[in-house]
Amino acid sequence: MPDPSRYRPAPGTVPDGPGVYRFRAPDSRVVYVGKAKSLRSRLNSYFADFTGLAPRTQQMVSTASSVDWVVVGTEVEALQLEYSWIKEYDPRFNIRYRDDKSYPYLAVTVGEEYPRLQVMRGAKRKGVRYFGPYAHAWAIRETLDLLLRVFPARTCSAGVFKRARQIGRPCLLGYIGKCSAPCVDRVSAEEHRAIVDDFCDFMAGRADPMIKRVEREMRAVSDELDFERAARLRDDLAALRRAMEKQAVVLADGADADVVAFAEDPLEAAVRVFHVRGGRVRGERGWVVEKVEDLSTADLVHHFCSQVYGEGAVDNGNGIPKEVLVPALPDDADALADWLSKLRGSRVRLRTPQRGDKRDLLQTVARNAEQALAQHKLRRASDLTARGKALQEIADAIGMDSAPLRIECYDVSQIQGSDVVASMVVFEDGLPRKSEYRRFSVRGRGSGGTDDVSALSEVLRRRFSRYLEARAETGELDDMRNGDTGDQGDNGSPGPGAPGIDPQTGRPRKFAYPPQLVIVDGGAPQANAAGQVLADLGVDDIAVCGLAKAREEVWLPLGEHPVVLSRTSEGLYLLQRIRDEAHRFAIAYHRARRSKRMTASALDSVPGLGEHRRKALLRQFGSLKRLKAASIEEVATVPGVGRRTAEAVVVALAGDATSGSTPAAEDGGETRPSEREKGDGADGRPAAGADAQ
Repeated sequence: MPDPSRYRPAPGTVPDGPGVYRFRAPDSRVVYVGKAKSLRSRLNSYFADFTGLAPRTQQMVSTASSVDWVVVGTEVEALQLEYSWIKEYDPRFNIRYRDDKSYPYLAVTVGEEYPRLQVMRGAKRKGVRYFGPYAHAWAIRETLDLLLRVFPARTCSAGVFKRARQIGRPCLLGYIGKCSAPCVDRVSAEEHRAIVDDFCDFMAGRADPMIKRVEREMRAVSDELDFERAARLRDDLAALRRAMEKQAVVLADGADADVVAFAEDPLEAAVRVFHVRGGRVRGERGWVVEKVEDLSTADLVHHFCSQVYGEGAVDNGNGIPKEVLVPALPDDADALADWLSKLRGSRVRLRTPQRGDKRDLLQTVARNAEQALAQHKLRRASDLTARGKALQEIADAIGMDSAPLRIECYDVSQIQGSDVVASMVVFEDGLPRKSEYRRFSVRGRGSGGTDDVSALSEVLRRRFSRYLEARAETGELDDMRNGDTGDQGDNGSPGPGAPGIDPQTGRPRKFAYPPQLVIVDGGAPQANAAGQVLADLGVDDIAVCGLAKAREEVWLPLGEHPVVLSRTSEGLYLLQRIRDEAHRFAIAYHRARRSKRMTASALDSVPGLGEHRRKALLRQFGSLKRLKAASIEEVATVPGVGRRTAEAVVVALAGDATSGSTPAAEDGGETRPSEREKGDGADGRPAAGADAQ
């Protein structure tokens, strides 16, 4: 592997100006292309601190054996050259915006003598006008079926068109009025092109003039008593309106814009684009890309605009809108807008909406991107081969003898030491086992504080102390030490006689079934603390590791250096998914606890005062402060509240005013989550399991 320091440019040789650079492999193949406002500053960042680079960037500079650059005059020229080089070299370490599927377009072959309407996929071609993309081809055919009665343009292939001319008889669409039959000269080439032009105007968003024209014509022929023609125009008008209803107005100002949003994790990013033309959503596109560097959202916006809209130049800029709405602006936003404007031939704005309809639409697109990323992950998780490979990669990375079939992951959630909670999620055979999830209220007693490390130590000590107690109660701990592992089920799972399994119910005893691997959310400090707890308890047959968010590094207890898995590793993907699920579960419990504490009041402790009467009191007095100042007689005037209850309310509020409102402390025990608290987790399905105890 080449040493980056060997090909580092000599100090002072890199110009301090805008330009584009290329990293090359030993065989002169280009592996990465980038642009910079200052070449000197950007290239120095690759060589100054190798350990500070993201793992993928480390791999890139180690794979390369040389770097060269080209100086340009402006950032716009740098964008143009960067796009050209990426298209020419297809570097392996550049982000590649490739569709997760080939999206269909409604295409009009305007370059032909008799233009044709058709569904078209793949790269755009000259002489073809595109509308879309659409999510499904059937959506295009459904739209065409509605509009062909109004715009009877040709939809047949060249072979069918030629055969109809030879035999002098049109196809079925010509007989039922959904084609003007230019093949048999029912209309001339000029008349057919006029029909196609009207169709293109309607699809481009200029529908209102078309509808008004049809309405005027319908009234005119009706006045002439041509009711048959008027009825046909009435049906045409209904078809136009139905087609418009399928494309709801989302921007009242009739804007032409692309709304772009991202959902990302440290390894991948999902991109979603809504194409809005004339204020209506005409289509959408989506990608899932690998993040090859430590990229911010603004960096993703730059790569998206420079690569995706560069394709618009092939079709005379028709794919580039007047406005691009993005969640964050890159540093070179002005240069990017100038470059896009040059490609389009008119001004293009690049901005982040702060309020109004455009902001709401951007949030909608962002939710679609989040769902796309979740679905992408689920497709990988549902692959049995990928799960098996992931488990084996994890075992190899941390030195386990066999793949871990049961994995437990722990995470701590708190805000400055308040409402400290922890979560335990369980994955078996690479899939979540939600009935085994647990929540912990951290007590913080004798643990030296409530920081994440001490809280994690407390939770692990409680969990595995219970595990050892359950084993000791049944004598299974001695059986295991003597080598008796009990019975197994037909599928390799623990059977009724296996350790930790209740022989009467056949279910695992609480905390009695151990994992093969414990994962903690964090780096070296958390991994060391987890390893120390298990060592103190004498548990030496369970592997421990920590997964740090910053660089997705795997830390082992007392390890001097982290274990770095490949960013394309299935094992790293599974570890990350487990860690994220533990984080989600801990956050949900922490928010629930904090919300309960913040909404607790002295009224909750008044005997006989239910929820409805509490609401009635607050509704009449307006606030708890005014209720505290009220007399017993005033409180008793509230419907449903008698004098005895009023006296209890006044006494409770008087005591609350002197002692302060302090919610009752919880016992700090562990609980099983309810259905609602589990929510939709990593697999996207409602969780199963018992209610909180």
